[in-house]
Amino acid sequence: MVRAAEEDQNVNPGSGDESTTTNNDDKNSDMEMMKEKFAKLLLGEDMSGGGKGVSSALALSNAITNLAASVFGEQSRLEPMPPERQTRWRKEMDWLLSVTDHIVEFVATKQNTNGVNMEVMVTRQRSDLHMNIPALRKLDAMLIECLDNFKGDHEFTYASKNDNEAKSMKKREEDKWWLPTPKVPPDGLSDATRKWLQFQKDSVHQVLKAALAINAQILMEMEVPDSYTETLPKNGRASLGDFIYKSITVDHFDPDHFLSSMDLTTDHKIVDLKNRIEASVVIWKRKMSAKDGRSGWGSGVSLGKREQFEDRAETILLILKQRYPGIPQSTLEISKIENNRNVGHAILESYSRILESLAHKVLSRIEDVQHADALTQNPSSQSLKLNSLKDSLKIDASD
Repeated sequence: MVRAAEEDQNVNPGSGDESTTTNNDDKNSDMEMMKEKFAKLLLGEDMSGGGKGVSSALALSNAITNLAASVFGEQSRLEPMPPERQTRWRKEMDWLLSVTDHIVEFVATKQNTNGVNMEVMVTRQRSDLHMNIPALRKLDAMLIECLDNFKGDHEFTYASKNDNEAKSMKKREEDKWWLPTPKVPPDGLSDATRKWLQFQKDSVHQVLKAALAINAQILMEMEVPDSYTETLPKNGRASLGDFIYKSITVDHFDPDHFLSSMDLTTDHKIVDLKNRIEASVVIWKRKMSAKDGRSGWGSGVSLGKREQFEDRAETILLILKQRYPGIPQSTLEISKIENNRNVGHAILESYSRILESLAHKVLSRIEDVQHADALTQNPSSQSLKLNSLKDSLKIDASD
């Protein structure tokens, strides 16, 4: 046995050394990459070192956003993430999230020293990070697991670019012509696959709702920058326009009826409405907090009425966020993110935002497959556009 071992060593004299060398090279590579990333963060993305960089909060927000864009991309197909991309995502997100371990707050705790009870101040991770970072990590893992579930054969494939039959099929989202077209069997998916696909969709839908809620809460807690308020008109009517203002301030207000009367056919129009309503909410809040009714922000509308208008406007904003999760950010949201100096808020906002975006993309890809399946059952439905994601979010918003 000893001789066999010696012979084996003679055959592969440097195998152990090669393995050790490879591991050391990997560690050194990771270390150099981490040094580079944190150097960019410390320099505020100003590699000249001239002090013209962005804040630490914005640098971290951009780093998380850019990492997600390079790892996930368009997410054009329902398929598992390649192992090397999963590894990169986990590793680099751990680096960026490690900052939150050092964002602390002081809390009082009791200690018994030599029989004497004493109250001392100790540090612990800030409460919003302690609650939300584990929640976001769980949502992250759920999305990756959902994509992993699409490994293997699930009765659908994707057409090649030269597939003439696929070119003749009506896409669910015609404006996204670059996305591959799902192909299902001529008789459609089996009942078992349909149920399994719906289960995956429901799971991702829950992730989307949770990420939306966290993101909305963090954005609400961010301060409204002075640079934003300086651009606002003096009253809500000027921001909204007469038609929208009258629709929100009527005696009997129905948010669904209001939205049905608005033109929301494009992302640009949805964002424009959101910009107008968010501006009016900021104006009304400033007026309610103004101590002097004769100040520039005061007006003749009673506080009670203004609170009612604000509640209605915020209800509309909530429905828009839930019903149209894939729309671009509003002017107020961009302004808050760019001017925010709270590092914890920056990390929570960007992490929840990219998970919200990924969940929306996965849901859309699932609906593409369901749409292809529906066409096999009812070919005449090619002329219709499937909006089940928006319809399902509409139901949630009205609950």
